[in-house]
Amino acid sequence: MQEQDFAKLVQVNGANVYFEHHEHPTASETFVLLHGFLSSTFSFRRLTPLLKENYNVISIDLPPFGNSGKNNRFTYSYENLANTVIALLDHLNVNNVHLTGHSMGGQIALNVMKKAPSLVEKGVLLCSSGYLKRMNWPITLLSHIPFFHLYVKLWLTRSGVRNNLENVVHDTGLIDDEMMFGYLKPFLEDDIFKALTRMIRDREGDLSVNDLKNIHTPCLLVWGEHDRVVPLSTGHRLKQDIPNSKLVVLKETGHLVPEEKPTEVLNHIHAFVRATAEEVSDDTQTESLFQNGLSQTLISET
Repeated sequence: MQEQDFAKLVQVNGANVYFEHHEHPTASETFVLLHGFLSSTFSFRRLTPLLKENYNVISIDLPPFGNSGKNNRFTYSYENLANTVIALLDHLNVNNVHLTGHSMGGQIALNVMKKAPSLVEKGVLLCSSGYLKRMNWPITLLSHIPFFHLYVKLWLTRSGVRNNLENVVHDTGLIDDEMMFGYLKPFLEDDIFKALTRMIRDREGDLSVNDLKNIHTPCLLVWGEHDRVVPLSTGHRLKQDIPNSKLVVLKETGHLVPEEKPTEVLNHIHAFVRATAEEVSDDTQTESLFQNGLSQTLISET
């Protein structure tokens, strides 16, 4: 049996959703990857090839990002994006996944765990957003003004791709032309700015502390110690509020951990998926397990 890779665009939950699927010839475990705000499957380009060596991998472009639909009539709330992920996995007849979310994708992953806990075996939250409130009402009100999407476009243009990348990585030497174009490409079409305007209106606040305390899925939290977008303090709060969770901090790393430290992330993931729920909830046992797992799964990054 040979490995199979394919990419596809399907309609689920009223949206055209693009995903990339790697079917491993023998693996029984599946990782589902959810990217962050203003990003796409491209942000996992260094982590996905490593995961593919041992697991099935499904990487999703969340609407309206990447190659997915940018319909400004779609509801871009985190709850509905979670519904879209659930619908896609149901369409693919995939369950018992290891759901992995970076930044905004982490918050959507948490919504999936809340809504469909039996679907997710374990969660991996990479610098996940958390505790953010709903957008201020004046901005929400302004988003209804015709041509507001042009202001959104102007704001993103002025901030610039390189400036945004410099904000999310600790080592700016990682930024090259391939990286800049990969993150710029989804914004070369105007439709996304109309969809982002709709997202400003639709995005509700992040899950409450009570919601988080009722998520019992074992979760691995991976943070960069120099994250300037979602500070490490958010990781510590999530560790306290998500019952069966473990926090790992990567040294000399910023917000974009899948790009900056893919091998270290992979090694922690390997150890995590082998841990039992009891070991994940016990800090002492888990720390020992992670160190043993890391020593056994060192992989040279290409």
